Amino acid sequence: MADKTMTAEEVVSRLESGMTLGIGGWGSRRKPMALVRALLRSDVTDLTVVSYGGPDVGMLAAAGRIRKLVAAFVTLDSIPLEPHYRAARERGAFELMEIDEAMFLWGLRAAANRLPFLPVRAGIGSDVMRVNPHLRTVTSPYGDRETFVAMPALRMDAALVHVGRADRLGNGQYLGPDPYFDDLFCEAADAAYVSCERIVDTAELTKEAAPQSLLVKRHTVTGVVEAPNGAHFTSCAPDYGRDEAFQKRYATTPWPEFAAGFLVGDEQAYQAAVREES
Repeated sequence: MADKTMTAEEVVSRLESGMTLGIGGWGSRRKPMALVRALLRSDVTDLTVVSYGGPDVGMLAAAGRIRKLVAAFVTLDSIPLEPHYRAARERGAFELMEIDEAMFLWGLRAAANRLPFLPVRAGIGSDVMRVNPHLRTVTSPYGDRETFVAMPALRMDAALVHVGRADRLGNGQYLGPDPYFDDLFCEAADAAYVSCERIVDTAELTKEAAPQSLLVKRHTVTGVVEAPNGAHFTSCAPDYGRDEAFQKRYATTPWPEFAAGFLVGDEQAYQAAVREES
């Protein structure tokens, strides 16, 4: 069994401009921010981003790295609408495919199961069909003849997720209250990269929590990055909550100023700047 450990920079070196990139987590919760920051320090651009969006989307949008976004929402949770995303969207910086949360989930499941689409009731009778005119419907071949949205598979070239613990083989463990579909992101992508708060021996994974918490399976994972505080400023329960003060600083600071203050250098420089800020 291969040792899949690598650095965030090694992960980004495997990404290319024009890719479709999935980013796990949910809003401002357990986002792989160390990997996103490494991506922002690279010249990778023209991305199609698939995400239950939070500051990952906001930062990439503000930096002009997104060509198309597929999302159900982009929020900071305690701040309902991600302000840097909103500003980029208002100036028409990228194409948007905005869909219902359940449609997004079915798109992940279709991709994870290598299906071209899955039928879903969500979206029927709503404006989601009007704003996404490329979407199609299908009719049940059985006696009910019900009409469904044919949600296309959200297939990705690569996915980035963050979990609490992982081993060197690629098994990832979440210890918080919600898995946020990170396993589906990994299964739906050609390559998946997992950052974690701490890399531990495989036997240690089931000492902290039940086997059911081993959300991400090694056969779906390409690389593992140990990144303590790597979800900051989003939450990573139970290790830490959302840094609300820093999130407010991010949300109220013009992007060039924020990037100059916190995204210059490497991850160690970022963490040092955060400590100084607090």
